[in-house]
Amino acid sequence: MDDPYTFGLIAAANSLSDIYAMGGQPLFALNVVGFPEKRLPMEVLGDILRGGADKAAEAGISIVGGHTVSDQEPKYGLVVTGIIHPDRTVTNAGARPGDVLYLTKPLGLGIITTAHKRDLVPPPILAEAVEVMGTLNKAAADAMVKVGVHACTDITGFGFLGHLFEMMAGSGTGAEIEVSQVPVLEAAWAFASQGVVPGGTRKNLAYLQDNLQLDGDFSEDTLLVLADAQTSGGLLIAVAPEKAEQLEQELAAAGVATIARIGEVIEAEAGTIILR
Repeated sequence: MDDPYTFGLIAAANSLSDIYAMGGQPLFALNVVGFPEKRLPMEVLGDILRGGADKAAEAGISIVGGHTVSDQEPKYGLVVTGIIHPDRTVTNAGARPGDVLYLTKPLGLGIITTAHKRDLVPPPILAEAVEVMGTLNKAAADAMVKVGVHACTDITGFGFLGHLFEMMAGSGTGAEIEVSQVPVLEAAWAFASQGVVPGGTRKNLAYLQDNLQLDGDFSEDTLLVLADAQTSGGLLIAVAPEKAEQLEQELAAAGVATIARIGEVIEAEAGTIILR
C-alpha cells in the first residue's frame, strides 16, 4: 500500500487474525517495525503506527510497546497476546466428515495488490480491496465461538487452497469445494487473465497440484485465484451440518459481509481437495 496509514491498519488486522481464528480474545500487542529512516521521513513511520493503533483500538486492545530496527524498506506488524480457555480452542485440525465449510471474505487480494504495484488498479477497485483487508475477523470469530465449530483457520499467504489443504491434512479428511460458490473480488478475474499474479500464488498452486482432483473443466486462471496469496483474508470455518444455519444467522447478525457456503468435509485421503 502506498498510503502509510492504510499500510499500518491492514498489517494490524492481519496480525490479529491468528488469535481470532483460534476463537481467542486479544489482550494487548507490541509493534514490530523495520524502517529506512535515512530514506523516508519519520512522519511516514508515524502514520504507519497510527494506522496500527487505530485498528488495535477497534479490536479493543492497546499497543503497549514494541521494537524498531533500521531496514532497507518499511516493515510493520504486531505481536499479539491473547487468551482462550484450553478446552475451547479452535484449531485447524478438527474438521470432521460431513462438516460444512464457510468462507468469510472474498479471494483475489494478492492479485489486486500486485496489479496495484503495476499501476493497473482504478481507485474504486483498490478501495474495495483495502476495505476487505482492513476488516477485522473479530465479528466472524465471535459468531463461530457462539455457535461452536470444529475447525477454523485464517486465509493468508498460502491462499485458500493452501490453508484448506492444511486443515484437511491435519484433520485426516478431504474436502469437496463448489468452485462457483467461492467468493472472489470481481477485478481479480480480469487481472489473472492478463497474467498479473504474484509469484507466491504460482508457488502455492504448484505445491498443491498433486492434492487437487478436478471434477470439471477449470482454467489455470481459476486455480490461480483459488491459490492466491492473501493479506488479511477471511476465516475458513468447518461446522457440523446441524449448526450450519445457526452459524449463518450469527454471522449475519454480527454484520459479516461475506457468508459463503463453499463445500463440505469428506472421508478421503488426508489433504485431498476435490473441485467441482
